[in-house]
Amino acid sequence: MLAYLIRRLFAAAVMLVVIILVVFSIFFLVPKWAGVDIATSFVGKQADPAAVEAVRVKLGLGDPVYLQVWDFFKGIFVGRTYAAGGDVTHCAAPCFGYSFRSEQAVWPVLTDRFPVTLGLALGAAVLWLVFGVSAGVLSALKRGSLWDRGAMVVALGGVSLPIYFTGLLSLAVFSYGLGWINGEYVPLSDSVTGWLGGMILPWITLAFLYAAMYARITRATMLEILGEDYIRTARAKGLKEQVVIGKHAMRSTMTPILTMLGMDLGALIGGAILTETTFSLPGLGQKVLDAIKNQDLPFILGVTLITSVAVLIANLVVDVLYAVIDPRVRLS
Repeated sequence: MLAYLIRRLFAAAVMLVVIILVVFSIFFLVPKWAGVDIATSFVGKQADPAAVEAVRVKLGLGDPVYLQVWDFFKGIFVGRTYAAGGDVTHCAAPCFGYSFRSEQAVWPVLTDRFPVTLGLALGAAVLWLVFGVSAGVLSALKRGSLWDRGAMVVALGGVSLPIYFTGLLSLAVFSYGLGWINGEYVPLSDSVTGWLGGMILPWITLAFLYAAMYARITRATMLEILGEDYIRTARAKGLKEQVVIGKHAMRSTMTPILTMLGMDLGALIGGAILTETTFSLPGLGQKVLDAIKNQDLPFILGVTLITSVAVLIANLVVDVLYAVIDPRVRLS
């Protein structure tokens, strides 16, 4: 198990380096090769030419590529100083870039918004795992029943309906209409009950979409596993049905579920743009949308890196859980 963990950690470290190189190339090298002035993109097309030149010097865009990559790496781990003559701007570690348009370092802004997105992603993930997986298992065990057909119809509706529709509908009914739930976001540090009241509708709306997908995948996987030889053998040995389903079938069913969870949760930590926009949540997704509107490349770059790292970490955790759930992974 220890050797397996070491291999996965080493692979994750290598992948992290590759991700940083790819992100750097996308935002700095590819536009340059296409003839786009990166400095103008950073400060805006209406900026003074002197300001554009100052940013070009500060970013070291005229330096060799290897030096630009080194400065980018170094900034993430030890910070970076942007200097052009007597104009010096320091970006403390971890430096994911500096927005010369808003005159803000990227990392402090992202860390301020990250708890909102993390709370949204984790809360919704708990709901969609509990209800989605449970509905899928029951549908597989009651194949062809009224429950099975009804659950799959609801799941089809959940997959088909866009978040901005279900989100606005839930706000109209439960917040504006009935007044049961406060639709406004309240920071957790201000009020726990206010925070829960502001997050419950986003959680349910986001979980409804993913629970529908997880229910369909769980049902299909469980039906396939229930037809395996080792399940028939377990039943033939006289094991209780709860043991056969809970100990044997569910362990194999959870493998694809964990794979999906790692990808989905990692992507959501990078920002659930539609959900955050619909419910006016001040998270990473809302910041990305604002950055796209303002063409604020440093913030787009920062969120891209955070999303990539989140997906990488989530998949690393999933790989470890594979070894815990399925002994065949440890043996391989």
